[in-house]
Amino acid sequence: MKLNYRRTFLIGLAFLSISAFWQMYDNIIPLMLQGTFGLGETVTGFIMAADNVLALFLLPIFGSLSDKVDTPMGKRMPFIVGGTLLAVFFHMLLPSADKSANIVFFIVSLFALLIAMGLYRSPAVALMPDLTPNRLRSKGNAIINLMGAVGGVYTLLMIKLLVGKGEHPDYLPLFASVAALMVVTVGILALTIREKKVKALVEAQVKAYGDPESAAAQDPGESKAAFDEEKYSESQGRTSMPGEVKRSMAFLLASIFLWFTAYNAVTTAFSRYTKVVWNLEGGGFADCLMVATVAAIVSYIPIGNIASRIGRKKTILGGIVLMSVCYFAAILVNAYHPAINIAFAAIGIGWAAINVNSYPMIVEMSKGRDIGKFTGTYYTFSMTAQIFTPVLSGFLLENVSYRTLFPYAFVFSALAFATMTQVRHGDVRPDKKKSILENFDVDD
Repeated sequence: MKLNYRRTFLIGLAFLSISAFWQMYDNIIPLMLQGTFGLGETVTGFIMAADNVLALFLLPIFGSLSDKVDTPMGKRMPFIVGGTLLAVFFHMLLPSADKSANIVFFIVSLFALLIAMGLYRSPAVALMPDLTPNRLRSKGNAIINLMGAVGGVYTLLMIKLLVGKGEHPDYLPLFASVAALMVVTVGILALTIREKKVKALVEAQVKAYGDPESAAAQDPGESKAAFDEEKYSESQGRTSMPGEVKRSMAFLLASIFLWFTAYNAVTTAFSRYTKVVWNLEGGGFADCLMVATVAAIVSYIPIGNIASRIGRKKTILGGIVLMSVCYFAAILVNAYHPAINIAFAAIGIGWAAINVNSYPMIVEMSKGRDIGKFTGTYYTFSMTAQIFTPVLSGFLLENVSYRTLFPYAFVFSALAFATMTQVRHGDVRPDKKKSILENFDVDD
């Protein structure tokens, strides 16, 4: 059974639109909050953390609801289409609120927008595994991640082209371009993917070719070591994680929290930092972020090969060192120079090295137990960091100096290195990917 690439690319359009929106949200909303409404960094940090706070509640709720509904459009598609239309409506209110400097209108529209995005984020992510046989989901997830990256790069290009210079640029063209992308992509998805029909087709194919998941133990490409460990766990009837593995898990989760704290502080505040410290106007800051994104995508395959040679832990530590060096170097930079893009390429590579290998280490340590539980724990720690760091870093930017941003990122990145050195389990040399595409199967 082979992956239907056309269908998977079409399914990925939903994630493309979501990624395009969040790229704009992270970079432009802080500029509006400060440039138009004069809010301080701490209050801006609270507002910027709101999406993650809401996500903790909304994503499980609407994900669960979409599991239970049954409509002529399917389970996920009503949420995707309805959520997108609501999101686009509230999305387009923000430039008007910004232009009229009506902060109440702006905040109400923003929170309604975040709720609308939460309405369909989980259903959009769940659509691919719903419509893809188990053994093909790795390749499917790789395509979804690539589509998300395309959405992010699209928004960065639009920021560069459409955001004018000056104290109060007109953001309407940018918002319109992102809204148009969201409507077009989800429209194409709704017109081309008949969820219930495709679901029935996939189920029929699985029956015809056998259950791919049950064939895993007979797959000659599966790691023998991994299979033996799983068999051993079952034979011992082991239901709880040994103390030394728990210790490694705790240090790995602490590392996840710390490196997300460092990285998210930079991505959330970067558009303001470049304006205040580097005197960049308009959408000039987008160049650095585009370089980091593209560098991460290009590096997935080499990083997978490196991890297969030296192991995941060493690859992650190398990524942390690379990012820490760049954060430290940025402390010394007083004005933008094109050479800065080299550092951001290195940051993108370092971030890819971390993300390609950290979640698989969680899975490795939880083998034979409740992988779903620890997957949820992984996302809880990463999301908690993204709630915490905009507030703390924003407080420092406002009350100390904008120049605290990169020292802040360096300190938390160095702490992540220290905790990661204490992780003693879950480190394996992953098998070589069966196809180039599987290198992009990243749980971010």
